[in-house]
Amino acid sequence: MFKVGFCLIATLATITVPGTYSFVPNSVAVSCNVAQKTFLSVKNVKSCVDTEGGNRRSFLSTAGSAVVASIISNFGVPDIANAFGKLEKINKNLSSYGLPTINKVPDGFSPLLEFFGRGRNRTPLLVNFLYPDTWVVTLPSNDVNGEDGTIQAGEYAKGDTATLFVNNDLGKVDVTSQGKEFFQNAIIKAISQKGDSIYQDFKVKKTEIGSGNYLNGQKYVIVDFSYTLLTGAGFEVDRKGVASVTSEGNGVQLLWTASTAVRYKKTEKQLRTIADSFRVYSEGLDLSTSRIDYEEI
Repeated sequence: MFKVGFCLIATLATITVPGTYSFVPNSVAVSCNVAQKTFLSVKNVKSCVDTEGGNRRSFLSTAGSAVVASIISNFGVPDIANAFGKLEKINKNLSSYGLPTINKVPDGFSPLLEFFGRGRNRTPLLVNFLYPDTWVVTLPSNDVNGEDGTIQAGEYAKGDTATLFVNNDLGKVDVTSQGKEFFQNAIIKAISQKGDSIYQDFKVKKTEIGSGNYLNGQKYVIVDFSYTLLTGAGFEVDRKGVASVTSEGNGVQLLWTASTAVRYKKTEKQLRTIADSFRVYSEGLDLSTSRIDYEEI
């Protein structure tokens, strides 16, 4: 009962109160690992049920189960995982590609390792970053037409997000030699994917070299920025964020993180941890046999 109830409480925490705004994605791929036991598959969200114990089954067979199923279907469930076990498997995958492993995951965070570009319409990238373990993870969707969407994590009801954006139009770039205008244009394009009118007053506050610089010959720049979000309900919301920008393969990749300006004092440390942990790899990726199986992580 405790495990199921925990999943329900965590799910309810992501609901948006009517009249407010949210950043809930269209499709969600999540895991809900509680007490080292998986209730939800990352790829196929079926139920949040422990198969042992009649009390648990009867709990979800009540009228409230329909509400739970609806919430899970629309909002997802935070990934509260066994951090050590997940880190061990991710490091095994990184090692199999000859890539640097993650030495340590801060308390309250989970590691993510996922492919972007499984579809033929995209260039494959291996993406790695840390995110708060109460956040919901969203992954790209794939069908016969190719791949759509991006890798994202967030506490959407509060407006806290981290989103991958890939721009292949810019080609290979030395990001450490670029000025503020380059980063301003790159991040504006990332945040305006749903239309040019969703933001105003965008400003790049500061740029600095990231901790991943020159790792495997890579270069990362950390960018502080702010803007005003124009919501569909007619509200204006001041937001602040931190992005990490790099250029691997034939494009520019960035992970931009942001929260409301009101929450930024509380979330800034989290957002910086996420951005600074961002890594992208493009060389030698064989997607014919996926080595990453999130069903097992």
